[in-house]
Amino acid sequence: MGDVFIRHIELLGYEKRFFPSQHYVYMFLVKWNDLSEKVVYRRFTEIYEFHKALKEMFPIESGDINMENRIIPHLPAPKWFDGQRSTQNRQSTLTEYCYTLVNLPHKISRCLHVVNFFKVRHDDMNPVTDSQTKKPEVFLLPKDAKKNPADITGPIVLQTYRAIADYEKSSTSEMALKAGDMVDVVEKSESGWWFCQMKNKRGWVPAAYLEPMDGPDESEEQEPNYTGEQYIVQKSYTAVEEDELTLKEGDTIEVIHKLLDGWWVIRSTIRNAKSIHKQNRKQISQETYRRNSKKYIQSQRNMKENLQNKAKVLIEKNEQEENKPKAQPAVPPRPSKDLILNRCTESTRRKIL
Repeated sequence: MGDVFIRHIELLGYEKRFFPSQHYVYMFLVKWNDLSEKVVYRRFTEIYEFHKALKEMFPIESGDINMENRIIPHLPAPKWFDGQRSTQNRQSTLTEYCYTLVNLPHKISRCLHVVNFFKVRHDDMNPVTDSQTKKPEVFLLPKDAKKNPADITGPIVLQTYRAIADYEKSSTSEMALKAGDMVDVVEKSESGWWFCQMKNKRGWVPAAYLEPMDGPDESEEQEPNYTGEQYIVQKSYTAVEEDELTLKEGDTIEVIHKLLDGWWVIRSTIRNAKSIHKQNRKQISQETYRRNSKKYIQSQRNMKENLQNKAKVLIEKNEQEENKPKAQPAVPPRPSKDLILNRCTESTRRKIL
């Protein structure tokens, strides 16, 4: 038993693959004790073989000696032919199995057999594929699904994003990018790190390096929470742009809106969220983003045209006002003789007599 252990296992859904032949694999998001998060892919036959070996390692806890002592969860054997329906219907069972497995006593949940099975493999990051073969179809499990097979989505058409700048990966769980690369986004995290796939590569990518090909996806953003959610600043940050806020370590802040690109709104001020990897990672500067982003360049053009149009309107208005003849001041009527005699001084009255 080592120091590395799993904190949580979440079933994301499954993939229908077509190479070397049609088959299905389940997608798991594995959260480790070092706060890293990895996505792994396993066939159900692999999972069942893992389950059988685990039972042999712990015969008492598996109920082989006395069924009353069983704490290892049940897992049905694979069918002779596993199709899409059985793959889909099995998801609720796998979700419960993973939850129970992680919460078993440490001698089971943290044993090497469990740890090694859920470690990232080479084919998790670079699955074997053929450029001539159809791309895998992804079926995601909704986060609010209540174990109802009817709630399963699919097939999912993954959103395609374009890389706006080069990115060099700093760990095996990440994916390097070149400006102009097209990637499919599998999972979006509030932390600003998205799990993407590109041809036969997969890995985490900072969302700030990506822009959508088919317009912004505001519908996926959470609604702002104007009551605010309190957070404590873990590391000081100095504002770079006008719309940012300088923060000091230990400050308490209120978060209003968590954007999917990793920037959070704090009472009308934007701050970059901490990476899910809990490491100091190279991040793209806002200036680089603005320089490369097609959306930003277009918005700047539109803004410039609007300003020019407004300036023309103001100039035309000013010219029209200048050309108008100026109105002469009104001459008040002369007071009557009776009014002068009643209200004016003696010297004034003498002048009209």
